[in-house]
Amino acid sequence: MHAIPSRCLAAALALSAAAPVNAADLRTPIPAAYASPVQPLSFVSEIRIGGSVQDPGSAEGKAPGFSTANVNGEILFAKPAISADPFWQAFVPRPTVGGSYNTGGRTSYAYLGATWSVDLFPETFGRRVFLDGFFGGAAHNGYTGPKATTPYGFNTLGCSPLFREAAALGFRISEHWSIMATIEHMSNAGLCANNRGLTNYGGKLGYTF
Repeated sequence: MHAIPSRCLAAALALSAAAPVNAADLRTPIPAAYASPVQPLSFVSEIRIGGSVQDPGSAEGKAPGFSTANVNGEILFAKPAISADPFWQAFVPRPTVGGSYNTGGRTSYAYLGATWSVDLFPETFGRRVFLDGFFGGAAHNGYTGPKATTPYGFNTLGCSPLFREAAALGFRISEHWSIMATIEHMSNAGLCANNRGLTNYGGKLGYTF
């Protein structure tokens, strides 16, 4: 006669114990701050396209009748090594290849090197603001002859290839998309007779895989 009420009481206690768990499961999770994946999702890490102004103030940037616009793009590959420590991970670069085409027929170039990326104040900006640095070499079709015979509208670059250094200040719009303001400089570091170099300013749009 008492077995049935005991079973009902046990069932009621079980349901009451499970109720808080079910309620917790229905809560909306708080979105986590953006963080790039530690493990690369593909062989290609990121693709970037953009434009720049060709060395304002130089012969290539102010010669009347010439366009100063460049169209450029680059591919950043996945890091060759992965560190579980975010501090040391920042020192591992992404291999990078890219190029820039001058729409006015002046110096265009292709480059190869490495890109280092670091988040700026990640706790404050939610890992959305970042700084890039690039170092490598660039082969170009610009003028490398004597300064006295430099063609109109060209800089005297001295030789090819050149060293290339670049930096970008970026903002991650979403997990995949980002925008950047860029600056790049190319020169031969005084290793050739002439070393006018090129310094270009621009912007890029990036897509991370």
